[in-house]
Amino acid sequence: MSKKIAFLGTPSISGQILKSLYQNGFNIEIVYTQPPVASNRGHKLNKSPVHIMAEILNIPVRTPIKLDNLEEKKFIKSKNIDLGVVVAYGQILKKDILALPKFGWINIHYSLLPKLRGAAPIQRAIMNNENITGISIMKMDEGLDTGPICNQYPINILDNENSEDLSKRLSNLASEKILENIDNIFENRALFKDQDHSQSTYAKKIKKEEGKIIWQENNKKIIGKINGLYPNPGGWFEFQGERYKIHKAELSINTGKAGYVLSDNLEIGCGENSIKIIEIQRQGKKVQKTGEFLLGSQIKKGTNLN
Repeated sequence: MSKKIAFLGTPSISGQILKSLYQNGFNIEIVYTQPPVASNRGHKLNKSPVHIMAEILNIPVRTPIKLDNLEEKKFIKSKNIDLGVVVAYGQILKKDILALPKFGWINIHYSLLPKLRGAAPIQRAIMNNENITGISIMKMDEGLDTGPICNQYPINILDNENSEDLSKRLSNLASEKILENIDNIFENRALFKDQDHSQSTYAKKIKKEEGKIIWQENNKKIIGKINGLYPNPGGWFEFQGERYKIHKAELSINTGKAGYVLSDNLEIGCGENSIKIIEIQRQGKKVQKTGEFLLGSQIKKGTNLN
């Protein structure tokens, strides 16, 4: 009888890995994901990408508000799970749950641990203008991404890459590499090495207000914010009481006062050099290319956006 796996995850980067495990013949006994969330108007409950994927694959799904409760502990124990796989689930597992599977729980974390532990490693890597990131496959303990690692796989961050595109590439990599790692764990060939905790850094959860662009910062930091926070909450600024979200921009060497529109190509001065906006969205409107946006906008060369 094939070994039983419990899968815990929530966003689309997790759903892709669940699909890969299923398609490669692993026995997914149960899936846990975060509960459906009400839409903005509250008329509809939206299931997580993992929830939707599990239903497509016809795998049982559970969505407790808190996993750490007696009912779920009894349920997991009754399933005689051999291994738990966690990918961006959204809850920290407690000691008694960690002890249930025969081979423990492994986590796919989207950074090269101990760097960027925490909730937003992909966004923070881009915001920090890192050149390299990757995935780490680790055995979970009670800490936040502190467990021993069996394998890491680095990947270069491409020029002007945003978090959505980087997430897809990391998920593709993880979907491939997790297969051999689980095989090694089941065959007792996996070697886990403790992290150097003195080298740890943290990727805190993103707050909406972090998207506000401070034009006095240098252009590389501003581009990192725009790309790292894409698509949500996005890099944004306010002008005449309305919010404008920048979806895509690039570095520019044009110079001028920070926050001023320097050219007819929507180049904006920064604390150092400038950025050139490629795609922008006015509050309540559709995303537009720069040329289309400028036709009906009050934002022109010489405008002060501060």
